[in-house]
Amino acid sequence: MRLQRVFRRPMARIGLIVAAVCIIAAAVPQKPSRRPAAEGQPAKRIVPAGIASFADVTRAAGLDFHLTCGGLEKRYIMESMCGGIAVFDYDNDGWMDIFLVNGSTLEDMRAGKCHPSKLYRNNHDGTFTDETAKSGLGHCGWGFGAAVGDYDNDGWEDLYVTYLNGAVLYHNNGNATFTDVTSRANVGNSGHWGTSAAFGDYDNDGYLDLYVANYVDLDLEHLPEFGKGPFCQYRGIPVSCGPRGLKGGRDRLYHNNGNGTFTDVTEKLNIDSGNYYGLGVLWLDYDLDGCLDLYVADDSSPSLLYHNDCKGGFTEVGSEVGLAYSADGREQAGMGIDSADYDNDGWPDIVKTNFSDDANNLYHNDHNGQFTDMAGATGFASVSIPFLAFGVKFLDFDNDGWKDIFVANGHVNPQVDQHSFGVTYAERPLLFHNLQGKKFDEIGMNTGPALTRRYVARGAATGDFLNSGAEDLLISVLDSSPVLLRNQTQKRGHWLRIKTVGTRSNLDGFGARVELKAGGMTQNAEVRANSSFESASDPRLHFGLGSATRVEFIVVHWPSGKVDRLQGEAADQELVVEEGRGVVARHPRR
Repeated sequence: MRLQRVFRRPMARIGLIVAAVCIIAAAVPQKPSRRPAAEGQPAKRIVPAGIASFADVTRAAGLDFHLTCGGLEKRYIMESMCGGIAVFDYDNDGWMDIFLVNGSTLEDMRAGKCHPSKLYRNNHDGTFTDETAKSGLGHCGWGFGAAVGDYDNDGWEDLYVTYLNGAVLYHNNGNATFTDVTSRANVGNSGHWGTSAAFGDYDNDGYLDLYVANYVDLDLEHLPEFGKGPFCQYRGIPVSCGPRGLKGGRDRLYHNNGNGTFTDVTEKLNIDSGNYYGLGVLWLDYDLDGCLDLYVADDSSPSLLYHNDCKGGFTEVGSEVGLAYSADGREQAGMGIDSADYDNDGWPDIVKTNFSDDANNLYHNDHNGQFTDMAGATGFASVSIPFLAFGVKFLDFDNDGWKDIFVANGHVNPQVDQHSFGVTYAERPLLFHNLQGKKFDEIGMNTGPALTRRYVARGAATGDFLNSGAEDLLISVLDSSPVLLRNQTQKRGHWLRIKTVGTRSNLDGFGARVELKAGGMTQNAEVRANSSFESASDPRLHFGLGSATRVEFIVVHWPSGKVDRLQGEAADQELVVEEGRGVVARHPRR
């Protein structure tokens, strides 16, 4: 079945932006700084209020990576968009490892000089070892995003990396090395600048398919001149050009053939026929029909929601369901996206980040195929307006059973620091505490120095790097080192972590929906790795349990249609759940 686009502007809903602008002054970031905060002087220490505490442990952990992304003036659009992260267990030792994507500069790319991406192995003690040299992850190019998934169901996580010109699929050999299989697999995305990518089994045949968001088709020999033209200005000052005025790159959807190769079905399924500026990608089953749908955050154009008809086809319904435009009917500059059931009503909701001078979105799933942007009503919107947001992740930092939200911020134009606009190039992250699904309280300034510092942040990922039951954060920073934020929150509840292993379904269990009840609270979550901006996170499901010490029941709805029901599990452990067999391993807190 061919995809049919439904493209219709919605009626303006009750706007959140007008009300939010009234309190923008209260949310303006700190004064500008020319130096990346991670390398500058530490901010004045603020005593944590006890709700949350995160510490910067980057150097102690051994992450000696430096992200190169064009020149410091950011004269061209691609120089502001690097920062891919992959958090995954590449060696199957049960501990999350880290892959960081590196960029380049025009001069170095033309000269053939490489800025290597890096693979770090988790040493199980809070530190990491650089294993890049012997890993085989040596492609030389200007990199952007990373996606993780076991595309051939051999039990080892594979890696897909997007570049300014094309992409590379690395097959995990199972011996701590990878092999470039791009040509054989037919997923090279040739001639396109890819940003985010995501694996998901849209036809439930047991093999992971691949979606690649493409941003702008650039001619590197004829780049638009800095500050020259109607789309090369920001608040009246000259800046890099685009994306408006530049040719959009058409996204690609690759169907997994089950034999190590893929077929490009983009045209067949009428994917992204408008050639929009793709930045964020998310597979989710928003209507709970057992088939993965697809949401794409687009920059300066409508965001797209592809509804899966469970017969191998899609219909684009973003405008109809309320996910294409802002609440007042405007195109937004969508960047990063993630999904979770933030109010524990059993249905997946969506968060999306946007450009400065606009609010981020918090789309509530209304259970009827529609979404309502609740960013204003929940307190999530107003504080975000002066910030330019990229990576975004739901997480439960205090294990109370309610999903909190982390947002990584950083402007694209360093020139703003030369003007009194009320916005800065480097910006502090935002951490929102979920107040039982009704309100969000931004508490970043009260969580310790690490979240009060300013960064030009891009990618954001979560992972329990210590296997301790606490979700940590990792962000990438332009022209600087990444920031590994250790969750040191003292008043945390109990927890349960679930690793899914498919049999009839894809081996990763991507797309499985898990329902869990503990302490009288029922939670739901979907298994995925890829979301945020250009990033992949720990794919194991993390459930905060509050004061509950036992789980009453767990129900796993597999993509194949199989349902597994589990009873009476203890808290504070990881369960490995295999499709059709139930719990096959238990790992207490290590």
